[in-house]
Amino acid sequence: MKQNITLALEQDLLKAARAYANRRGISISGLLAEELRAKVEQESQYQQAKQTALALLENPWSLGGRGVVDREDLHDRAALR
Repeated sequence: MKQNITLALEQDLLKAARAYANRRGISISGLLAEELRAKVEQESQYQQAKQTALALLENPWSLGGRGVVDREDLHDRAALR
């Protein structure tokens, strides 16, 4: 179901928007609806990517290294040879 809204624009912006929409062969209403749809979709994709990234941070991949127990193990040169 479509619903009308009221939008207040400066006259020069409205004139430029009419010309732009005309060049694209659509109405200003169609132009605004298209742009708003794109913005909402972009936000949705961002939120999905954010959730995926946060999930990966919760369960990081193992890189195969061994954990460092204490400072002495970290600086043990003999173990590196």
